[in-house]
Amino acid sequence: MTTSESKTLYIGEGFEGPGVNLAHINVLVGPRNGPAGQAFATALATPSAGHAPFVVIARPGVPTKPLTLYVNKAQIAGDFHGNATWGASQAGIAKAVAESLEEGVLPPEAENDWVVVSANWVNPGTDDLDAVYENNYRACKNAIRAAMLGLPHRQEVFAAASQVSNPFYTPKA
Repeated sequence: MTTSESKTLYIGEGFEGPGVNLAHINVLVGPRNGPAGQAFATALATPSAGHAPFVVIARPGVPTKPLTLYVNKAQIAGDFHGNATWGASQAGIAKAVAESLEEGVLPPEAENDWVVVSANWVNPGTDDLDAVYENNYRACKNAIRAAMLGLPHRQEVFAAASQVSNPFYTPKA
């Protein structure tokens, strides 16, 4: 894949799965010396109550490449939710990022010169670690692909926007 020399920040979104085990992921991807690198450093250096960003690992002692920061959107709500977030979800992210580099979705220079910041939603009510892993893997792969290809295309956005309504609206009888 050829990337624009002038583009320093790629942004993507991925959503996979139903119910309490769904994954919603937003990614920032780009060179370490650009906005993605600044976001990575800032988030890692400024944890907040219930949100402790960490480097994603393929296995202990082996961070994925490009270096990826996991940022949880939901505060950890117990042991099972912690296992889903720090275990299943982060493992899915690790696999997705490494495969994106291996498959050429991320350019070769991303291996050592870029970073990924992945903001991840894991529902505190999740009940299936395998589903969390699979949904996060697929959502992250889709988010990275979308970021690098500039997806969705404007026609898809316009078509979707024409269908937008309040999902919580209940007509009065």
